Amino acid sequence: MSATVEVKVHAPSGTIVLNRPDKRNALSRSMLSEFMTALSDLHQEARVRSVIVTGSGSSFCAGLDLHEMHETSQSEESLQQWHEDVMRFRELIETMWRFPKPIIAALNGPTCGGGAAVALACDTVIASPQATVQIPETRHGLVSGILTPLLCFRIGGGHAGSLLLTGRILSAADALQVGICQELVADELLWARAQEICESISHFPPEAVQLTKRLLNETVGEQMMSCLSLGAAASATARTTEAAHEGITAFVEKRDPQWPQ
Repeated sequence: MSATVEVKVHAPSGTIVLNRPDKRNALSRSMLSEFMTALSDLHQEARVRSVIVTGSGSSFCAGLDLHEMHETSQSEESLQQWHEDVMRFRELIETMWRFPKPIIAALNGPTCGGGAAVALACDTVIASPQATVQIPETRHGLVSGILTPLLCFRIGGGHAGSLLLTGRILSAADALQVGICQELVADELLWARAQEICESISHFPPEAVQLTKRLLNETVGEQMMSCLSLGAAASATARTTEAAHEGITAFVEKRDPQWPQ
């Protein structure tokens, strides 16, 4: 079985590639575990001064794996498993948030739900014109609990509320305008531009870079950790509802949901 996360080192960067192109790089349990291992390995790799996160194929990340979530809903241990899944995702986002080296997200295509959380847990985001951003959880009867505080922090409550409640798709240009990404780059130059940013950062003393990142994130750090905990609880609770069961089932069966009255 091939790895669902690939790690490549091109000093001064390390690249984490989300590698389930046939599933639009949806985040499965094994993928989350491999992602955490990749971060740990790159943390310890002295040659790596910054990290790039991107997707394989034509998508960045389709979010959490709804097929896996649907399979869980059929089991007697679903409540415990949902709690574990949400906490595993929260742990990944918190690890990225506290990661001492800068992380650059390179959005090479559609970015949905939990994929947007991964992008916004990075320190800066660049995107190709083919990238789109959508938060469709409410359409599936779910709650974007982990993403919501990150989204509010990065782009403000007004834009966040619009995206969370409507589930509309943002083009790359719209994502740039609201502040989800900071730069648009031609698709064939996306990784090279991310590498260029990493090389620029590598000319600065690592202590200054790490302290700057810490200051950026820890000024709201305690509040963010509390919000992530609240969001995780909301996400886990939402998965137990009839609406979530119908929304996820409809997604898997490729039909319109019939919401309970």
